[in-house]
Amino acid sequence: MSRITTVLTASAIILFSVGLAALLVSLAPEPTRTEQPPQIPFVQTGPVAAGAGAIPVFGAGTVRPGAEVDIVPQVGGRVVWVDPGFKSGGRVTAGQPLFRIEEVHYRFRVREAEAILAASRVALLSEQEQASIARSQYELYARQRGDGASPSDTNPLTLREPQLNAAKAALNRDEARLADARLALSRTTITAPFNGVVREESVDRGKIVSPGQPVGRLFAADAVEVVVPLTDGNAALIPDLWKLKAGDGNLGVAARVVARHGDGQFEWEGYVDRAEAALDEQSRTIDVIVRVPDPFSAGVPANGNVNPGVRPPLLVGKFVQVEIEGRFGEGFFRIPRASLKPGNEVWMVKSGAVNIVPVRVLQRSNDEAYVTGSLEHGLAAITGGIHFATEGMPVQTETDESP
Repeated sequence: MSRITTVLTASAIILFSVGLAALLVSLAPEPTRTEQPPQIPFVQTGPVAAGAGAIPVFGAGTVRPGAEVDIVPQVGGRVVWVDPGFKSGGRVTAGQPLFRIEEVHYRFRVREAEAILAASRVALLSEQEQASIARSQYELYARQRGDGASPSDTNPLTLREPQLNAAKAALNRDEARLADARLALSRTTITAPFNGVVREESVDRGKIVSPGQPVGRLFAADAVEVVVPLTDGNAALIPDLWKLKAGDGNLGVAARVVARHGDGQFEWEGYVDRAEAALDEQSRTIDVIVRVPDPFSAGVPANGNVNPGVRPPLLVGKFVQVEIEGRFGEGFFRIPRASLKPGNEVWMVKSGAVNIVPVRVLQRSNDEAYVTGSLEHGLAAITGGIHFATEGMPVQTETDESP
């Protein structure tokens, strides 16, 4: 009897649960029906602009001195004086004394050479007088003989011509010795060959230096150079590159050098000086030399994040970005660099669909690319949002009104 009661109770609970669930479902509100958005990918785009004028050539390189020399004494001795500015990083001017070597020994050499020269002059005067007497005696002897013999017919020793020539040669030798002694004395003061900056030095007062021993290094402050490796295609954009002559100061091909200092960027004006005549064996690039006059003048701020009180010079060894004014032309386009796809393709958006356009890349910068091809000014190029595309594929852009 108890078993039947249990079964009936369980059945009643189940029926009640089912009825309650059905009642709740019937009382639930109808769900709101919404249309699914179309499955068209959304893309980011950038503008395509027709270009005109100069096509910039971008590169990078390291600043190196325009001229650099070792400071080497030509005479030896003990250093008795060193200019306080002859220190690493110091600035010097052309002709400025850098240090001096003890002069006493070289002054003695000058005095000795002067004394020897004075004796040689006396010896020459004496020999000239004796030669004059010998010639007079020979002419008197020839008249007395009456044979009409001339001085040119006699032995040169009779007229003391070899002795006179030897005295003249001795005088020339002693004059040269005096000039050499004076030159050595003048070389005890070592001067700067040009306006420059001391890169390193190793001379102090009391140090003994030897001829030919480098004691410092100096690089010119009037100009620096930047070696910019470029591909054949980029080098071809520089007008008259192979006509440029080193050191001619040709400012026709302008260049801009940009260096970072702290949080800001600064720029200096320069020009293309020349190009190396051989390809680099490792990178197969052409080294173009950009020359920057007056690099130690303050750089011009190139962006807005610059402290007004900070104006650094262009330091040797600094890695810099270079922008060269390339050839002028028309028929090229400026596009966002992100829109340039592998295989040199640009995905254009035309009438809401993808139009794949092959292009020829002239130049790349950090943000832009300069190309030629069947592009149209004002259209949008896809920069992101999809990783592959087909011709005619529908896409949405931020200018579309559809959700």
